[in-house]
Amino acid sequence: MLTLSSELEGKRDLQGLTEFLDYCSQVAREDAHFKIASITLEVDHIDPLAVLEQIYEPNELHLYVEHPALQLAVAGAEAIVSGNFSGKDRFDQARRFGKNILRHCIAIGDVDIAFGGPHFFCSFTFFDDAVSGDPFPSTTVFLPRWQVSRRGGVYAAVANVRVDPECDPIPLADKVWRAHRRFRSFSYGEIGSAEATPPFVPVAVRETGENGAFENSVRRALERIDSGTYEKIVLARAVDLQSTQALVPLASLNALRIRYPGCYAFSVGNGGGYSFIGASPERLLSVGNGRVHTEALAGSAARGLTAQEDARLANLLLKSEKDIREHRHVVASIVRRLRHLGLDPQVSRRPELLQLRNVQHLRTPLRADLPNRLHVLDIAAELHPTPAVGGTPRSPAMRDIQSLEGIDRGLYAGALGWYDGRGDGELIVAIRSALIKGSWARAYAGAGIVTGSDPTKEMQETEMKLDPIVKALH
Repeated sequence: MLTLSSELEGKRDLQGLTEFLDYCSQVAREDAHFKIASITLEVDHIDPLAVLEQIYEPNELHLYVEHPALQLAVAGAEAIVSGNFSGKDRFDQARRFGKNILRHCIAIGDVDIAFGGPHFFCSFTFFDDAVSGDPFPSTTVFLPRWQVSRRGGVYAAVANVRVDPECDPIPLADKVWRAHRRFRSFSYGEIGSAEATPPFVPVAVRETGENGAFENSVRRALERIDSGTYEKIVLARAVDLQSTQALVPLASLNALRIRYPGCYAFSVGNGGGYSFIGASPERLLSVGNGRVHTEALAGSAARGLTAQEDARLANLLLKSEKDIREHRHVVASIVRRLRHLGLDPQVSRRPELLQLRNVQHLRTPLRADLPNRLHVLDIAAELHPTPAVGGTPRSPAMRDIQSLEGIDRGLYAGALGWYDGRGDGELIVAIRSALIKGSWARAYAGAGIVTGSDPTKEMQETEMKLDPIVKALH
């Protein structure tokens, strides 16, 4: 990627932008290959979700992630280049796709601020190969036309423009200039002017599969654990919901980010009318400043209605032999896979509590110094799926998930996020989620099964995890 940030100093006007795009067109003619002009501007306060609501088009790709407690939010919409990949090397294919595009990117503006410059947005289904007819490919990577973000108190707007060898830079410059002027002082309409979104009223809630199927799957999994096939497996279930009116996925997402500020609220659009939304407590990994951060998240308990009950449930979780054993399986697997990459992870001595509105988990952070050669997708390929959503050992657990669950996971428990030109980025685990189209939705939840698991209690755990996403639907 060629960066020309200094060239724009003193020329932050329409004429300077036109000259820049004309330069990109000249380079495109010399190379006989289109160029991507990426223009970054630091802007005043902007809410990426509110922007996405205004520019959202159901026939365009989009990806949005926000973690309110971390003051992190980013949205990318309208792909100017995209790629779909499948198979065991799909993470590597996605990395090489971005590398090839970056060879033809020319960046300008405030590229050194948080989320400055071109970012690729990506989603990976749980399994390497999507089932025929799935709404989302097994891997999607795209460079958005528009990107807006917040990290801490820094707000950025990025426009990515395809510049062909013989293009006229004047209309391109005019379009980008008008968009950036809008983003500099974004108008959200008059307070109270927006119509209230009607509440979600399901007319049917149906288990995807026969009643009792999930508990029977847990029993079969316990038999295989007893026989030594694996130590842990995560089993999921899903419920289908039908409403009398069309659902509004971004309104549901807004409800989730307000109610669960300690989670990653997310939305992915496939460009064909399907949205996949959720509020995940789990980060797969983040890479930046020469370090990789990941975490083990396994072991769950409800929250109490009073302070004393809440503390009692937390104490029981921290001392639960079954939950601690499940958690250790996840930690050990992550450590082993990071070491396989040549990393030396630092691990907290004991798990901490991650307390959300309706549930609390055991959580162990892990971090490691990172050699320059490793891309965020190199590490993601090794980690995904962790035993927190798959099982251990991985191969037999993955095989049995398909035979025991009886549902198509799709993006559920997959990975989604972004990466930049340096190979830095962040991916989250897409759990506590729902697939939406029109007036129909499918909500997913899972539970980790180990020796000592009780089918009835595991069913109750999935009900506890399904409740937030169902209540958030609008």
